[in-house]
Amino acid sequence: MKNLKKLSLMGLTAALSVGLLAGCGGNSGTATTPEQTSQTPAAQTSETPAASAEFTTVEEGKLIVSTNAAFPPYEMTTDNGGYEGIDVEIAEAIAKELGLELQIDDMGFDAALEAAQSGMSDMVMAGVTVNEDRLAVMDFSNSYATGVQVIIVKEGSDVTLDTLGEQLIGVQDATTGWQYCTDDFGSDHVAAFDNGITAVQALMNDQVDCVVIDQGPAQSFVAQNPGLVILDTEYTVEDYAIGVKKGNTALLNAINGALEKLTEDGTIQTIIDSYITAE
Repeated sequence: MKNLKKLSLMGLTAALSVGLLAGCGGNSGTATTPEQTSQTPAAQTSETPAASAEFTTVEEGKLIVSTNAAFPPYEMTTDNGGYEGIDVEIAEAIAKELGLELQIDDMGFDAALEAAQSGMSDMVMAGVTVNEDRLAVMDFSNSYATGVQVIIVKEGSDVTLDTLGEQLIGVQDATTGWQYCTDDFGSDHVAAFDNGITAVQALMNDQVDCVVIDQGPAQSFVAQNPGLVILDTEYTVEDYAIGVKKGNTALLNAINGALEKLTEDGTIQTIIDSYITAE
């Protein structure tokens, strides 16, 4: 069941790469302080070295990215109120390629998706994977990273992948982890939380039996909370992509052009490696 899901999701992402359809420590990002996002797209267009077509951004001269900065190591807050993480640094690199200033807008995960969907932000990066529901309302870039959904349990727990359907599973609301667990085991076995941090806190307090979340954040949460471990068996594998307002073809082409260049010159892999070390 999980392998079929894995192949289906990865195949879907591969299809997106050709068309326009569409959860550690390291180097810190230097994103700007969040500002109020304008709802009116700028009248002027921005010319990008990564793509020849002109594109419009929400605010002239800026690339506004909506995210949920509670998903380490992809996006997280710093002690001084800024942002860092894999997605943050990749967004910075994309903005530089497009000749724009990066602005990070931090909000709930569902709100971050809706901001890009409605054009309140230029794009969403928050460890976002592609599924049929999101394809219906947004367009997505080519994949830039692979995420693995894993299971966090307390040390000594008898929870396994085979017994997951007998447990109360903590997840982050509106994520693919929430969707997969709900589809596989029913809503009665799933407890949704605002973010991964509160889901892990619920596990520590014995309010849930386990937490299903992406491997990167899981490793960070386990490192910060003695007594927690990650099961050896993966739950599923998925690819991350950047979401934009449906039909915003020019911006999507520019983003894909920047991603292609940053992939070819090794920038994206270097960023990922600085946060996630090979085991």
